[in-house]
Amino acid sequence: MTTAQLTAIDATVDKTNRLLSEIEHELGWPAQRRQQSYSALAAVLHTLRDRLPLAEVVQLAAQLPLLVRGLYYEGWDATSAPTKLDRAEFVARVRRDFPFDVEGGAEQVIRTVSRVLRRHVSSGEWDDVLATVPVELRDLLAD
Repeated sequence: MTTAQLTAIDATVDKTNRLLSEIEHELGWPAQRRQQSYSALAAVLHTLRDRLPLAEVVQLAAQLPLLVRGLYYEGWDATSAPTKLDRAEFVARVRRDFPFDVEGGAEQVIRTVSRVLRRHVSSGEWDDVLATVPVELRDLLAD
């Protein structure tokens, strides 16, 4: 492996760890809860991905760190996208995929992960994401 390849791998690991650390910080978790921050990120990303139109899925993915992009696409079935989810269904799905107790519940997890993601993608891209979801989800993702 070349030095450039190692540098790219190191950079994506660093970016991913920074994103997970931000989730932990916002939820008041110690770094020992890394698996839970990873699970929170996965639950929100997968639910959001499945709700977005195909073009928006790809555009959002392009701005994610490489490791997070792999997580984002994990288990994706593009043939069933987008899945229509109202707010209650969106929250229930995140809760199902993130089975840990958190103060504020699944809605707090969604708000926190969304806030962190917004800092790692362009504001124009996040605006595009918000424009593709129903108003009832927008306030949850735009907190």
